[in-house]
Amino acid sequence: MQLETVVVHSWEELQQALYDDSWNQQLGRYRSRFAFRGLSDVSYRLETTLMRLGGPYAELERHLLRNFKKYAHGQVVERDSLWHWLSVAQHYGLPTRLLDWTYSPFIAMHFATANIEKSHIDGVIWAVNYVKAHQLLPHLLREKLEQEGANVLTVEMLSEEINSLPELSALTQEPVAIFFEPPSIDDRIVNQFAFCSVMTAPDLALDDWLERYPEAGRKIIIPAALKWEIRDKLDQANITERVLFPGLDGLSRWLKRHYSPRSVSAEQD
Repeated sequence: MQLETVVVHSWEELQQALYDDSWNQQLGRYRSRFAFRGLSDVSYRLETTLMRLGGPYAELERHLLRNFKKYAHGQVVERDSLWHWLSVAQHYGLPTRLLDWTYSPFIAMHFATANIEKSHIDGVIWAVNYVKAHQLLPHLLREKLEQEGANVLTVEMLSEEINSLPELSALTQEPVAIFFEPPSIDDRIVNQFAFCSVMTAPDLALDDWLERYPEAGRKIIIPAALKWEIRDKLDQANITERVLFPGLDGLSRWLKRHYSPRSVSAEQD
């Protein structure tokens, strides 16, 4: 079995692909169980910032986190747990084994189209069914989800079972993907409807894991020719940097993109 890959050719086809399998018969509601991640270049992989660091990154992970904790301890973390520290470190740009996702298909569409310098390149939205992914979790974490009646873990739930990077890496013999909700550190996490994934193996990219378990996800390719239509419709729907990145930096990013002429990117086509 291969990972399902869908190439869309219109705004309508994209909506259909993103909301496919969202009907929940048990609830009688449309409740998607997919995590979405939009990327501006179809060639980009589901690699973490830790992987992109290069070199012996897996060995450097503990040093990065240890020193982050040492220097940031006085100002950022509400609880001294691995998961709070990883969430804060990821949020502030430290290379970690976490990967950012969103519950919102529209926010994934934003990240796939916001970089107008990539408008001449096909984009991609990865969708992973976190319920299916969590069926592969070890018993102690599946039991935790069942006790809470939840589909996604929280930092508090994880902190009760896993307290260090070595414990995380030794959790299972076969690597698994864990999806969890980080603490709402600021409005960006809230507005982006964000959550995270973490692999138990720091050197395994999530797209490589999906090759082993293709039934857990799909890849939706957005042709370059469709990007501007999607971008304009998202702007009209108020899915912009001004909303997703509250503050003057987000406002400036939105204004810069909004007023950039399309001819700038069209020259690269």
